[in-house]
Amino acid sequence: MTTEPQRTIAVFGAYGHTGRFVVARLRERGWRPRLCGRDPAKLTQAAAAWPDSETCVARIDDPASLDAALAGCAAVLNCAGPFSDTTAPLIEAALRARIPYLDTAAEQQPVLAAFERYDAAARAAGIAVVPAMAFYGGLGDLLATAAMGDWDRADAVEVAVVLDGWHPTAGTRITGERNTAKRLVIERGALAELPSPPPQRDWAFPPPFGAQAVAAVPMSEIALLSRHLNIGSAMAYLDRGSLRDVRDPLTPAPVAADASGRSAQVFAIEASVRRDGQVRRLGAAGRDIYAVTAPLLVEAMERVLDGRCRGVGVRAAGDVFDAADFLAALAPDPSRLYLSGDPGDE
Repeated sequence: MTTEPQRTIAVFGAYGHTGRFVVARLRERGWRPRLCGRDPAKLTQAAAAWPDSETCVARIDDPASLDAALAGCAAVLNCAGPFSDTTAPLIEAALRARIPYLDTAAEQQPVLAAFERYDAAARAAGIAVVPAMAFYGGLGDLLATAAMGDWDRADAVEVAVVLDGWHPTAGTRITGERNTAKRLVIERGALAELPSPPPQRDWAFPPPFGAQAVAAVPMSEIALLSRHLNIGSAMAYLDRGSLRDVRDPLTPAPVAADASGRSAQVFAIEASVRRDGQVRRLGAAGRDIYAVTAPLLVEAMERVLDGRCRGVGVRAAGDVFDAADFLAALAPDPSRLYLSGDPGDE
């Protein structure tokens, strides 16, 4: 980077539900978002909320349009799912532009494919590619990594999420319909298919949730954990009420409850790490799983751009960042993400 860093950031999917939170966060932090997407009408509508924003029509099947969208940018943030469609074209465009790429993928397969297909190219280009830097994926990975602390191995990692209700966006529904790949967990130190039927158990969350019935719903955090932690097994759970919500086609989309666009939804997420009978747990709680992705993603981008990261290539959040420091930086955030628990022994 030059002594005067470029302040323009390409946001692909800027007019989507999560993308709008990301654009707002970038502007709060002094960056200039370039609103990118395939739909000119939606870009125009989004730009009306931010009259001084650039827009750029770009399609994943048109590499030249992607190159134009990324020209002169410091980084690209991909908020457009399904990520099975968008990840590869945008990583390839970032490689051509030699700028960092970060996304918000919850799906496991595009995240694993990013590691397998693009790590060598990203290292050769000298850029960081950080997939799944979102509530599902990066946050669970950071919590588990911070909880693991000075342990060089763990017998088991579990991540559990509870919501007071899940009103899925249109993008969430489309991704769910398209994501037909087998879900993966970690067993005996390697990725393996989720058992059928998926395991269920009770999880003791902090107040106001308390004990909740949860079912195994592994998402991209498993893909991230598999790339950098020495663990025997890993599983991820979601409370069964939220699982019913997201599977019910009649559950409505989220509704804004304040001027920022956040819904009233509240959440808790915990990571539990076990070794030789000892257990360490670390958790976070806050409001609106879509909105809270914005501070996670933008914090990650800023750390990549200012050098507070560990090298280049395709990297998991807990591997490329100092997990405990990253989480501590978000604790007083206006998103109301805050830490609970202690990475010491339970």
